[in-house]
Amino acid sequence: MSTFIFGIGLLAQLCFSARILVQWIWSERAHQLVSPTLYWVLSLLGSYVMFYYGYLRSDFSIIFGQFVSFYIYIANLQYKGVWKRIPTLLRWLLYVTPVVALTLTAEGAGEFVAHFLRNEGVPLPLLIFGTVAQTLFSSRFIYQIIYSVRHGQSLMPVSFWALSLLGAGMILVYGLIRLDWILVLGQSFGIVAYTRNILIGMHAARSVAAANRPETGAAAASDDKSPSL
Repeated sequence: MSTFIFGIGLLAQLCFSARILVQWIWSERAHQLVSPTLYWVLSLLGSYVMFYYGYLRSDFSIIFGQFVSFYIYIANLQYKGVWKRIPTLLRWLLYVTPVVALTLTAEGAGEFVAHFLRNEGVPLPLLIFGTVAQTLFSSRFIYQIIYSVRHGQSLMPVSFWALSLLGAGMILVYGLIRLDWILVLGQSFGIVAYTRNILIGMHAARSVAAANRPETGAAAASDDKSPSL
């Protein structure tokens, strides 16, 4: 791997690691799971750069993973009311870049298959495993946006972090097999943060349940003491 390609991948992972750190710190302070705007800004930036890294690495699984989640990052920024604040020209650039890349890929399907899917550096079984890992990892954002739409705001529930942990573990294995230290570095830190977010979410849920129990009990006791009509 050249120094330039490594630098591109490192920049993407720094964005992803920074978003995790921001969300983690904010959740620790709030004692509950939160969805900071900065998390989605860093996600969009990291995804854009990571797409380029996957192309330079001739790694279809990385590219596929970024296509799945890219527009979900935009949707969350829309929920946050931030998307419209971005200059129109930049918004259009972000909108169309993945579409243009996908169109160019479709036009040269034969070359794409030869360049990516038949990459001699990535055996087919490993490519399938990596693609499944990236799909699972990216599916957490599909779940997250569906969950957010149902609740009318950008949210990151415990189940989102459970999917993150499972997908990250698989990508870590993929990265170790490929000796891709960019993936290994990014997912190693992520696994720690995902685990901690699960614990924060579970603790917050128990706190809410505990806070509601006395009220329920008090209400029941009040009903018992009420005179019969």
